[in-house]
Amino acid sequence: MTPDTQEYYTVNLCGLTRRLPLFVVAPGVRIAILNILGDTELVQRCAQELAKRLPKNADTLLTPEVKSIPLAHALSVATGIPYVVARKIHKPYMINSLSEEVVSITTGKPQTLWLDGKDRDLVKDKRVILVDDVISTGSTLQAMRALVVKAGGQVVAEAAIFTEGDPARWAGIIALGHLPVFTDKK
Repeated sequence: MTPDTQEYYTVNLCGLTRRLPLFVVAPGVRIAILNILGDTELVQRCAQELAKRLPKNADTLLTPEVKSIPLAHALSVATGIPYVVARKIHKPYMINSLSEEVVSITTGKPQTLWLDGKDRDLVKDKRVILVDDVISTGSTLQAMRALVVKAGGQVVAEAAIFTEGDPARWAGIIALGHLPVFTDKK
């Protein structure tokens, strides 16, 4: 796709407008890609709004690496709740790590999420909120839930900037908006 033919989906969120590029994930199926990396204004506004909606009894935020880290950080600052990152690559310095496999819609291939042993105490016996930028298929959420259970914690809420796909499927998610899945009509 060249810049001249790139299609976009425009969203209004927390008083800001963003044009999200459409990306093919399967034949005849496209999704709008939200990339919050470097968009400090959007991240701060979304974090402030999500912070108002999160349960007050949580102990830890858990987010997957990479794109949702700025959101988790801003939410941590806004709420005073520490955050942990589920890494996508195991590093040699990560001791006593836990792992869970996931297939994300944007990568389309299996990945592993890793909870570093140094972060296990932030999850063990804690009330955890899962945080992501966009929840599409739920596979990343499922992997994060499994990591929390393996670490001995309890998931008390799941939050994202957007959900995507069937809105009914995400009724329990704390989200600021919903993105459609775009299908080519035949």
